[in-house]
Amino acid sequence: MNLDDSAFLRACRRQPVPHTPVWYMRQAGRSLPEYLKVREGTAMLAACADPDLIVEITLQPIRRYGVDAAIFFSDIVVPLKAIGVDLDIKPGVGPVIANPIRDAKGLEALRPLEPGDVPYVTEAIGSLVGELGSTPLIGFAGAPFTLASYLIEGGPSKNHDRTKAMMYGEPHLWHALMDRLTGIVLEHLRIQVRAGASAIQLFDSWVGAIAPADYREFIAPHTSRIFAGVAEVPRIHFGVGTGELLGVLGEVGPDVVGVDWRVPLDEAARRVGPGKALQGNLDPAILLAPWEVVEERALDILRRGRAAEGHVFNLGHGVLPSTDPDQLKRLTDLVHSFDPDTSRL
Repeated sequence: MNLDDSAFLRACRRQPVPHTPVWYMRQAGRSLPEYLKVREGTAMLAACADPDLIVEITLQPIRRYGVDAAIFFSDIVVPLKAIGVDLDIKPGVGPVIANPIRDAKGLEALRPLEPGDVPYVTEAIGSLVGELGSTPLIGFAGAPFTLASYLIEGGPSKNHDRTKAMMYGEPHLWHALMDRLTGIVLEHLRIQVRAGASAIQLFDSWVGAIAPADYREFIAPHTSRIFAGVAEVPRIHFGVGTGELLGVLGEVGPDVVGVDWRVPLDEAARRVGPGKALQGNLDPAILLAPWEVVEERALDILRRGRAAEGHVFNLGHGVLPSTDPDQLKRLTDLVHSFDPDTSRL
């Protein structure tokens, strides 16, 4: 099968599909025993810089679940680490920045990203494209707002207080920071596309903390620049808690808008409007319930997804570490057996 004929890429382009395609955020990771085995004794950022590990971990969910797309194993802070930002990913905490950026001098730490900074990305994608054959590979990056939040706060934040203080109180500095991050993110995605990724997803994990009007003023110009720079492949945009932002997320240039579990897909289709596919949106915690519950909720999502011009089934956020892999396998088979034309199995 030609790669362009894959159900995943066809759904992203709002073309007819033989079945609803499915993949899962964080499918390559924490819930798989084979992942835990190969990662044993290797720190996250070290794993993200090892081409052999990247390839193995990316392929694991393809072998186990038979999903319709692979997602490149990495982390959103990898390009920041690659340009010399002093950071680490602390287990149970997340990215921690040694020297937070809170003034113009701090911007000096953010030089442009070059392909030579991430040779392991190019090498791993080259190997993966050969291994995956007709299965698409999704490249990804963190969006500038989410990266800015980590850099300003110094780590994960509940309220993003310092981030918003800079955004509202020092807009010139804010846009300068976002401009630098946009260049880094865009080049990181271009490197992945040039190496062979056939779609990209931009994760703006924490942008749900921003009101729509502020999104348009402080974030949209930068995100639009990223999507315009990788227009040769399908582009997915996803954030958490973005129910009020779904319309504006669709305005910045993605082909597919990711939806978390808080908004039903038929309502999400109305908010996003025509001309976009949707991705989502089973609550990851549902997978911890008995199979009968999972099946009922998944079928409801598949039926509501018919309101969209294209639908890629996914979770509303990443796979939880305590998820039974057998549940995901059963879910994948269920999605593949659903007939989008008749709403029946």
